[in-house]
Amino acid sequence: MTDAQETAADSSLRTTGAPRPQPQTPSAPDTDVTADGAPVPLLEPREGIPPVIADASALADVVAAFAAGTGPVAVDAERASGYRYGQRAYLVQLRREGAGTALIDPVGCPDLSALGDALADAEWDLHAATQDLPCLREIGMRPSRLFDTELAGRLAGFPRVGLGAMVENVLGYVLEKGHSAVDWSTRPLPEPWLRYAALDVELLVDLRDALEKELDRQGKLEWAHEEFDAIASAPPAPPRKDPWRRTSGMHKVRRRRQMAVVRELWTARDKVAQRRDVSPGKVLGDGAIVEAALALPLNVQAMSALPGFGHRMGRRQLEQWQAAVDRARELPESELPQPGQPVAGPPPPRAWADKDPAAAARLSAARAGVTALAETLNMPQENLITPDTVRRVCWEPPSSVDADSVAAALTGHGARRWQVEQVTPVLVTALSTG
Repeated sequence: MTDAQETAADSSLRTTGAPRPQPQTPSAPDTDVTADGAPVPLLEPREGIPPVIADASALADVVAAFAAGTGPVAVDAERASGYRYGQRAYLVQLRREGAGTALIDPVGCPDLSALGDALADAEWDLHAATQDLPCLREIGMRPSRLFDTELAGRLAGFPRVGLGAMVENVLGYVLEKGHSAVDWSTRPLPEPWLRYAALDVELLVDLRDALEKELDRQGKLEWAHEEFDAIASAPPAPPRKDPWRRTSGMHKVRRRRQMAVVRELWTARDKVAQRRDVSPGKVLGDGAIVEAALALPLNVQAMSALPGFGHRMGRRQLEQWQAAVDRARELPESELPQPGQPVAGPPPPRAWADKDPAAAARLSAARAGVTALAETLNMPQENLITPDTVRRVCWEPPSSVDADSVAAALTGHGARRWQVEQVTPVLVTALSTG
């Protein structure tokens, strides 16, 4: 964005009328307010709330407009987590210089691959990209390169990296965040929700520009680009193995027969939720599943007395849950699930002192070194290097503890080049312990 364009954009923002503050960064903590000492509420998108695009003809116009736009494109998506089955997108918001803001309904326009193709060469600016990329991929949109403003904030050392906090601290504007957890599958979408959605991409490119300058000032810009490239090129996550094991309260379930009940109830619930397109938790709560597993009810009457299976549940529902319990009760021993999940890699760190005291000493030294380095670099430890990578290298260190060998081990576990360069000296020292 040129200086003239930025001035024009600033003057068209519908706010309280106060002048726009200068970008705020960790190096300038006292300038995130306006001249009268308060952040500026951002009340309206600069061109107003755009119409929702819900048909092929209107979508074609958006594709043409955004293809003709210039510079990065701000992208966001709204899901209906907690209301609907899965994590599909129910609204996609975009903004680009020369094209303005677009709000697209993926229910009416389920294939946005033409839009994705039109933006193939553009940088996509997202906040917490890994949250939105899966649902965008489902509708044909995948960036070739991106800038993640949340991750940029972490690398730059901001203590609060939510979009609202970043926009306020960096740009001096206050975003209204009251509709983040609403049911975005609602149709038609209320105007206040659409205003909120449009404002989420209103200043995303401005935020990106300010964070790029700050990262460059700190000497971290190339690090950030490596992280962004890794996100953009990452394949879709594989399906979780035995997802029923993640049932909340599973730690109370000790016996294999009880575990089988959890598995059967979880599977039955998932089928119902998928068929009805509702969140599984709205069909049957995790707590109820665990209660049934612990009690192993013999009939519908006994089940109806359990927490979560109260009088509001109809007999047909109770019968389907009882049928799941009965299936688990009738399984032969050979088909019962085994306790715990097979763990790839090192055992839990709490067991290291008994299993391998030398490895425990290495891990303790590595953790201390990584903590100190992260503090020096002013970033979270998990962004400097993942804890799992540290554990794996400490549990099975290279046969030769030198810089080249440790660097190769880190690279083999997926560490980026900048992470390898920063962390290798720390781990060489730690691996020499014990």
